[in-house]
Amino acid sequence: MDIQTGQVVHPLGDMDSLEKQLSCPICLDMFTKPVVILPCQHNLCRSCANNLYESRNPYHFSGGTFRCPTCRFEVILDRHGVYGLQRNLLVENIIDICKQQQEKRESESLDPPLKDKDIKEPKCKEHEDERINIYCVSCQTPTCSMCKVFGQHKDCDVSPLQAVYQRQKAELRAAVESLAAANTCVQAAMAQMDNTCKVIQENGEVQKRRLGESFDLLYAVLEERKGQLLDRISREEAEKVSVLHSLAEQYQQQLQASERLKETVTQSMERCGVAEFLLASKDLIKEAREMTRGSQLQRPEPGFEAMDHLSVDTEDTEALLAQLDFGLHEDK
Repeated sequence: MDIQTGQVVHPLGDMDSLEKQLSCPICLDMFTKPVVILPCQHNLCRSCANNLYESRNPYHFSGGTFRCPTCRFEVILDRHGVYGLQRNLLVENIIDICKQQQEKRESESLDPPLKDKDIKEPKCKEHEDERINIYCVSCQTPTCSMCKVFGQHKDCDVSPLQAVYQRQKAELRAAVESLAAANTCVQAAMAQMDNTCKVIQENGEVQKRRLGESFDLLYAVLEERKGQLLDRISREEAEKVSVLHSLAEQYQQQLQASERLKETVTQSMERCGVAEFLLASKDLIKEAREMTRGSQLQRPEPGFEAMDHLSVDTEDTEALLAQLDFGLHEDK
């Protein structure tokens, strides 16, 4: 049975395969009871799961998360932590049976033939008849007793293989636990970066919208000011044209009066007798002189037609708009 998936993949009699299926993915050893089952249906020693959980959530007063070391499924725990996970009693029972079978097998093979021992245990390369039964601490390599007594390791410090095996196994287990915790941290950092990317994109869209609104407001202000200045030009244009029309009307009236006086004078000279003419001539002469003096009408001042004073200098404004930025000041 594959304890990780709950499917039967090996016969129960194949103890080596069964022990492999009963190995914790964190400590690499057979599950230590109690065994907890994760929501993804994978199993862990509760102690290993707790170490992984605490390394991921140092402040877990209200719960926390960690990832399954087998499938990377995110496990969410409440304030009870791993103690809130359900125990896998089936796996624990299988572990008990497996250990009983292992003890039985070891008891039956307490005194195996020497030939079988020689086949299973590796031999020393320097002394082909000697089994590797000690560990050279100085050279960090397994060796045999002959190498310690007569060979290249005679001046080295040695230790029993089993002691070194247990120590290095513990170190490897701790390294695997640290690796699992580090992988969880990396995955958390990657998830955080994904979330940050989404936030950056959302903030970018917000700023684009705000920038568009700001420039639309500038366009509206410019259009409004443009309309005000155009109105001023139109008003002054209308005022000057009105003044000129008024002067032209006065000129026209003066011309009409002058023409009437000329006609009167001409008729007096042609149709009146001498005495009659002399009686009217003084008044006509006086009226003609007064009209001549009155013909000096008001004229527009020089440059009256100019409109250049209503032009707008936009050079400074253009320079200011060209420098429009987001308020970032770079050191030059």
